[in-house]
Amino acid sequence: MTTSDTTQKVNVLYTAEATVEGGRKGHAKSSDGHLEVNLSSPKEMGGEGGEGTNPEQLFAAGYAACFQSAMMGIARREHLNADDSVITARVGIGQIGNGRIGLEVELIIKLPSIPDHAQAEDLVAKAHERCPYSNATRGNVQVTLTLI
Repeated sequence: MTTSDTTQKVNVLYTAEATVEGGRKGHAKSSDGHLEVNLSSPKEMGGEGGEGTNPEQLFAAGYAACFQSAMMGIARREHLNADDSVITARVGIGQIGNGRIGLEVELIIKLPSIPDHAQAEDLVAKAHERCPYSNATRGNVQVTLTLI
């Protein structure tokens, strides 16, 4: 089955591939073998809260890493230093109505080497425009950017 929508065509540079067996209580492995994790469902979602990770944690790690890389690249071009930045991504999952489940994201951003708050806010805004995760979620997921 193929879906069609109004998104722009991507000139693909890299494709990540991972296979999951067993859903939220299963096992995930990337095609190159660099990622191999057991999955478990959090107790808050009625799961056993086992030792495995879950899709929301994986999404949080990916979004934080991607956003930070976008931000650091922009900072370098603007002769700023964001090398000591720290990004914490919080991904919430829950009911959105009519039996549907949705996500929300908060990115908590620390930029200790950029003390000028306006300059830091500008950098964060530009990173949010550039980051592929931000572009993928825009209009679909509530994303809150918190600069501390």
